[in-house]
Amino acid sequence: MTRGENEDELWDIYDKDRKLTGRLHRRGDQLSEGDYHLVVHVCIFNSNNQLLIQQRQPWKKGWSNMWDLTVGGSAVAGDNSATAAEREVKEEIGLELDLANERPRFTINFANGFDDYYMITQDVDIEKLQLQEDEVQAVKWVDREELLQMVENGEMIPYYFLNHIFELKDNWGATSRRIPSA
Repeated sequence: MTRGENEDELWDIYDKDRKLTGRLHRRGDQLSEGDYHLVVHVCIFNSNNQLLIQQRQPWKKGWSNMWDLTVGGSAVAGDNSATAAEREVKEEIGLELDLANERPRFTINFANGFDDYYMITQDVDIEKLQLQEDEVQAVKWVDREELLQMVENGEMIPYYFLNHIFELKDNWGATSRRIPSA
């Protein structure tokens, strides 16, 4: 276990249809075949169409020293997606958000779970954020061009959708034009 990771952390286990199984999993243990867990990401944009990104600490397991989306982490037992996202934002950058009326903009399935992505627009004074020392070494605002240049330079985790993230924040569904809500 590296610094900042809680080996006593428990996750709810979901089935492939994202239904809770009633079983728990201890972080760091191998997930059984057919067991899945929930991970959340929050992408905060400002009114200048910039994305808030964070730099991971050098001791973080995986992607150390790399720049990442605003916040991300595993849901713990008892969390739903929104409460996990609120908790992660508070823990990692010290910002309180109310996501009770929000839902993920999109979800990406991965081998052992589900990644929920929230897209929030809020002007945040980064000088007032309280960064979690075990997780985050720095934060900054970037525009689309700087973000893509950071991916090209190997400084940013290369999520395959980053070239569309600024469009994803304003759209629902899989089409490139806005569809009126029902």
